[in-house]
Amino acid sequence: MVNIAHRGASGYAPEHTVSAYDLALELGADYIEQDLHMTADGVLVALHDATLERTSWGTGSEARGPVGSKTWAELEACDVGSWFNLAFPHFARPEYAGQKIMSLDQILTRYGPTRRYYIEPKVPELYPGMEEELLRVLTQHELTDPGFYPWPVIIQSFSSASLEKIHSLEPSLPLIQLTLEDEMSARRNLDTVAAHAAGIGVRTAVVSPGLIEDAHRRGLLVHAYTALEYPEMTRLVELGVDGVFTDYPDRLDDVLGIGSGRAGKRKATHRSS
Repeated sequence: MVNIAHRGASGYAPEHTVSAYDLALELGADYIEQDLHMTADGVLVALHDATLERTSWGTGSEARGPVGSKTWAELEACDVGSWFNLAFPHFARPEYAGQKIMSLDQILTRYGPTRRYYIEPKVPELYPGMEEELLRVLTQHELTDPGFYPWPVIIQSFSSASLEKIHSLEPSLPLIQLTLEDEMSARRNLDTVAAHAAGIGVRTAVVSPGLIEDAHRRGLLVHAYTALEYPEMTRLVELGVDGVFTDYPDRLDDVLGIGSGRAGKRKATHRSS
């Protein structure tokens, strides 16, 4: 079972920053997640929201508005760490202030081919050519060969059309079809998912023995999002899911019996996803 750091160790550090990714790997994550948007000049950047207001601070208009309306140079001027110190003072650190937005190229360059990346192109319909640019960057970093599981790169999306496009352009890449469906709807659609994807990404609340059994019968992985607390993680592990997204990768390692106890030392408080 793989431990997937949701936006990095986003329970402890500002999401999608160097601090969150570094900490996720330190705390036992197998994968670090990148939510991707694309700038006006075609650069793929790691941000969850399609707009900048929630996590970006700046001295001018560069920190407000849609990500797709900004150039990469404008986004480089944004501070995406200070908001976290204000919102979560229990985990605030001076070095979080001034954290920068990272491009996908910067992330892959920093962490290299020995780390594992879980990539979600967000609202791809907003960004024509997004899939082609993603594959170009992955090819540049020699990350399109899936090798053996756990794969170096997994791509997920709620958009089946986007995943089908990626599959047609690079059939070897493992894809995960995200869904917001309830348990029975997800089970009914597994045959459709199996035509283009290696697995299904479902909400933790809908994971059941029947869903896992049906998915595994079709050769599909089941990855659950997003587990925050120990009881929820324990339930998912006991059910036999293949991967779990969490803001607290150390907690999941503890549940798996391979943690170092750092979750307790941090005395983490609950954060919603």
